[in-house]
Amino acid sequence: MKTYQTPIRLIVFLMLFSGIKAQAQLDGLLKKAKDKGGEIIEKKGAKKIGYHAKDTGNFITGDSLIFSEDFSGTKNGAQSRFKGTVNVETVQGNSGKWLALQDKTTYKFSKAIIYPRQFTVEFDVLATGEKIKDISPMSFGFDRDNSAGEYTSNAGAYVELHYYDGDQVNFGNSSPKKFINTSFDLSAYLNRPLHVALAVDGQRIAVYLDGKKLQDAVFFNPSVAKNFYFTAPWTYENGAKVLISNIKIYGFRK
Repeated sequence: MKTYQTPIRLIVFLMLFSGIKAQAQLDGLLKKAKDKGGEIIEKKGAKKIGYHAKDTGNFITGDSLIFSEDFSGTKNGAQSRFKGTVNVETVQGNSGKWLALQDKTTYKFSKAIIYPRQFTVEFDVLATGEKIKDISPMSFGFDRDNSAGEYTSNAGAYVELHYYDGDQVNFGNSSPKKFINTSFDLSAYLNRPLHVALAVDGQRIAVYLDGKKLQDAVFFNPSVAKNFYFTAPWTYENGAKVLISNIKIYGFRK
C-alpha cells in the first residue's frame, strides 16, 4: 500500500492544481467577457447620446445652440434681447452680470424663437435678501404668444417658485388642465444661485432644480406655440430681489 501513496498523492495534487488553473482561466474569460460587454454597453450609450454636449444626472443638455445670454455685453437700461428696457446688475459674491426682475413685470425674448420638438433650457436664478418671506412667487414657462405688454403670471405651461412659503414649487397649465404641487427647499438658495434646467420633448417637459428632477409629465397641447418667459414676483420687501442670468437654449441634432 505504501508503494502507491506517493503517486496517488501526486495525482490528486495534479488534479487539484489543474482544477484551480482551469477555474482561474474560466474566471479570467468571464471577466474579459464582462469587461467587453461593459465596453459594448458604454459604446452603445455613447452612440445614443453622442451628440449631447453635457450629461448631468438624468438631464442631457442639447448640442445645438439656439440662444445664449449672460448679459455681459448689456448696459443697464439699454435695449437687450428681451422686450423693453432691462436693469442689469452685478451681485456681490456672485460672478457675472444679472438681469434684475422688476416687480409686476413679464420678460419675453425680443424675437420669438421657433423651437424644435426636442430642446433644453437652462438658466440661473438668484434670490437675494434677508429673508425668503420677503419675496413673492416668481414663475417661468412657455406662453401661447410672445406679447409682454401685460403681467402674465402662470401663463401657459409654467413653473412657479413660491419663495415666501420657503419650500413650495407649483407646476401647471390650463390647456391641458393640470396642476401639481411639490416641495423643494428654496430657502437654502437665498443669496446663492439656483440652477434650473428644462427638458422639452414634444408635449412633455421635465423640470430640474439644482440637478434634482421635480417633474416629468405632459404639460403642452400639441397645437399650441411655445414662447419662453420669466414673470417677476408681484412684490418685494426689505430690498429683496430675484435676478436671472446664464440663459442657454439648445436643440438636438438629428
